[in-house]
Amino acid sequence: MTGSPTASAAALAQPVSTAPASAGAAAPAAGRPARHARRLLGFVVPAALALALEAAVAGGLYDGRLLPPPSAVLATLWELAAAGELFEHVAITLWRVGLGFLFGTLAGTVLGAVTGTFGLARALLDPMLQALRAIPSIAWVPLFILWFGIFETSKVTLIAVGVFFPVYLSTAAAILDVDRKLVEVGRIYRLSAFQLVRRVLLPATLPSYVVALRSGLGLGWMFVVAAEFMGASKGLGFLLTDGQMTGNPTIILASIVTFAVLGKITDGLLAGATRPFLRWQDSLGNSRR
Repeated sequence: MTGSPTASAAALAQPVSTAPASAGAAAPAAGRPARHARRLLGFVVPAALALALEAAVAGGLYDGRLLPPPSAVLATLWELAAAGELFEHVAITLWRVGLGFLFGTLAGTVLGAVTGTFGLARALLDPMLQALRAIPSIAWVPLFILWFGIFETSKVTLIAVGVFFPVYLSTAAAILDVDRKLVEVGRIYRLSAFQLVRRVLLPATLPSYVVALRSGLGLGWMFVVAAEFMGASKGLGFLLTDGQMTGNPTIILASIVTFAVLGKITDGLLAGATRPFLRWQDSLGNSRR
C-alpha cells in the first residue's frame, strides 16, 4: 500500500512534465521563420533607396554624375573583383583591422580590469587615459609616422588606438558597476579570488564587455581609413583615396559599400561568437532571438 501513492504520483506527474517540454521545443521551431523574416526587414530601406536612385537616373530626373546609381557601383565592384584587385584590397584591410583589433582589445581589457579593480591604479592612470581619449584619430598620424614610419606598424598601431578606448572604458566601468552585494555574498561563501572573478565579476561584466568589443570593432573600421592614408599602396582606404584623386565617385562609393558590407559581416560574426556566453541572461533581447 505504501508504494501505490508514489506510483500514482509518478503517473500523474509524467504527462504534466512532458507536455510543457514538447510545447517549449515546438515554440522555438515555430518562431524561427518569423525571426528570419524580421532580419530581412533590415534590407528594405537600403533597397528602396537604391531603387529610387536607379529609377531617378533611368528616368532622366538626375544625371548620376556625383552620386552614381547602384548599377554603376555594382559594375565597378565586378570589374575590380574580376581583375583581382578587390580581393587584394579587402585582404590587406582585413589583416590590418584584425591585428589592430587584437592588440587594442588586449591592452584595453588589461588596463580596464586593472583600473576598475584597483583604486590606486585608477587614480594614477585613468585621468591620463581619459585625456588621450579626446584626441582625434588624425592627430596621431604625424606622430606615428615619425615613430614607426609609413609601413604596417604605424597603421596597425593607429587602429589599435581606436579599438583600445571603448574596450578600456567599458571594461573599467563594468567592473565598477558590479553590485557590491554580489561581491559580499561571494566573500561570505569564502570564494577565492579566482572563484570570485569567475563566478561573480566575469558574468556581471560580460554583457558590457561584449558591447565594448563590438564598439571597438566599429571604431577599428573607422580608424583603418585614416591608417591607410599613411602612404598605403593597398587597401580599401587607398582605393577610396584613389577615387578621390582621380575624381571618380563610382570608385569612392564602391569602397564605401565594401566597408559597410565588411563591417556588418564582422560585427555579425563577433555577435554570433559571443552570443553563447550570454544565453544565461533572462533579457528581452534573448527572448527575441
